Amino acid sequence: MSNLFNTIDKMKSAYDVTYKVVLFVCKILLIVDILITTIAVAGRYIPFIPDPAWSEEIVLTCMVYMAVLSAALAIRRNAHIRMTAFDRYLPKKLIVILDIVADIAVLVLAIVMIVVGWQYAVQIGAKGSYVSMPGVSRFWMYFPVPLAGIAMFIFEIEAIYNHTKALFGKGGK
Repeated sequence: MSNLFNTIDKMKSAYDVTYKVVLFVCKILLIVDILITTIAVAGRYIPFIPDPAWSEEIVLTCMVYMAVLSAALAIRRNAHIRMTAFDRYLPKKLIVILDIVADIAVLVLAIVMIVVGWQYAVQIGAKGSYVSMPGVSRFWMYFPVPLAGIAMFIFEIEAIYNHTKALFGKGGK
């Protein structure tokens, strides 16, 4: 069993890279959001700066991407809101088992987000376009859901592994 844990531990760098890529995308989206919002606000109050008609829809789309991708990042850091009031009264192994059960539930949610989110993006999103940008498909408004589902799935696999490792007393968590 120890060899299995050692072999899987070598994959940690892949999770690190995935985390860094998703974090980088969130940072870029935040910068884009700030720049577009600044231009839009300046365009409303400074006469010689044009207020782009597409700014609101793009800012909202960027915010959706950031919100769902940030939630996926929180899985890796174990930063989600959780009930810990009884943790000091329960045996450590039971807490780890309950964490695994919660991880499996979130993993199922990630799969639902991937499958149903992709269906919505392809079926509903592809049929419409942004109001202020008729050439851009609404696919991009629905795409954050399956994208975040993929990131959540990856990070939940790592969380389940870490909790399983902790259950067998090999560190982790």
